[in-house]
Amino acid sequence: MPEIVLPDEARRATEFLNRADIVIGIPSYNNARTIGHVVRAAYAGLAKYFPQWNGIVINSDGGSTDGTRDAVLSARVEDSHLMLLTTPVVAAHRLSVPYHGIPGKGSAFRLIFQLARNLGAKACAVVDSDLRSITPEWIDLLLRPVMFAGYDFVAPYYHRHKYDGTITNSIVYPLTRALYGLRVRQPIGGEFGMSARLVERYLQREDWETDVARYGIDIWMTTIAIAEGFRVCQSFLGAKLHDAKDPGSDLSAMLQQVVGSVFLLMQEYENVWEQTGATAPAELFGFRYDVGLDPVQVNVDRMIQTFVRSAGDLREIWTAAMDPVTMSGVNELARQAEAGARHFHMDDELWARIVLDFACAYKRSPVSRGLILKSLTALYIARVASFVIETETMVASEVEERIEKLCMQFEELRPYLRQRWNNPNPLQGGLEHAGHSEQSVAGRG
Repeated sequence: MPEIVLPDEARRATEFLNRADIVIGIPSYNNARTIGHVVRAAYAGLAKYFPQWNGIVINSDGGSTDGTRDAVLSARVEDSHLMLLTTPVVAAHRLSVPYHGIPGKGSAFRLIFQLARNLGAKACAVVDSDLRSITPEWIDLLLRPVMFAGYDFVAPYYHRHKYDGTITNSIVYPLTRALYGLRVRQPIGGEFGMSARLVERYLQREDWETDVARYGIDIWMTTIAIAEGFRVCQSFLGAKLHDAKDPGSDLSAMLQQVVGSVFLLMQEYENVWEQTGATAPAELFGFRYDVGLDPVQVNVDRMIQTFVRSAGDLREIWTAAMDPVTMSGVNELARQAEAGARHFHMDDELWARIVLDFACAYKRSPVSRGLILKSLTALYIARVASFVIETETMVASEVEERIEKLCMQFEELRPYLRQRWNNPNPLQGGLEHAGHSEQSVAGRG
């Protein structure tokens, strides 16, 4: 893949610095309120845990207009942080540069990775810019397994509110685990540590102009690391407190980009997941402890109403995308929804079959992929509504057991996926003739 053209200030900065042992990247877009804290934590983490290494904190910004870049460059580490140090400190540098290309987190990462390679970094970590719970210890936990234990990829493991991370809990974690055999609990967590050789592998890829450039980047990174045999582990970071969203109102674009990346990678790594047997947990570093979490507000009634409306509007598309048995279950669910919210329940097997059917439809109908992903959104919303109703009174440990059961259902349906994956669906051609434009579906989610 050809290198991107570095912004002038990034090129001048790398020429001045010449090299860095560690790079910490922070993508941003209008995060002035929170990014100063993230930068200070990254600085303090480098100073406390890697004092004898050259480090640089790079903010890759997507055109913020709220003073985000100024907040990065003006962030200061209080003197109290420096009292923690007992060894000579190599001063960390700071760089805030705009990225170019497709707007999104992935484009920001691409610039960070290229700068890390140009500087000869031994390790690179990336963290989100809206974090309120990041501490200096996060930097140690993301980088130490790479710097001192020979790992190539460090995924985050943290406690989240039971309704935060619904795309992870309902689709990405169960499906990725079932496909590739490694239990990485937060495959799209947002905070990762990487070795130089894995960064180089990412930069060699040819798919930077796809949804990977947007929200698809996290699962793209995780899947490549697992499927291509890089050494993968997790680090426990405590609580993830950030700007969480109502899972029923704001996540349709993210869902489509993330799930689209998962489905595309399923095709690339088909020879890997077809051989997957029993799953195994990824090694976990860090000390686990209980934490308090911010509440997440969920509007269940609105989600169910969206599903009921979509069940009529999208029936032809769903019928073309899903197996008849799956579609029968969806029709029954729509009848439940009309009967009243408290009777609304989508069981694990139906949900897993829906996801796997859509993966197969996505593979077989390249010209309809946007339509397929948009029409999945209403079914995802129905699953989240069912999950919220079912777990309303459950504590965190009980919810985690509930997610574990869903994962097992995905694993049990691997033979179903293998059977469906390469067998044409006689109804599949209906996707191109379902009578709905992508624009009409887009307004439904």
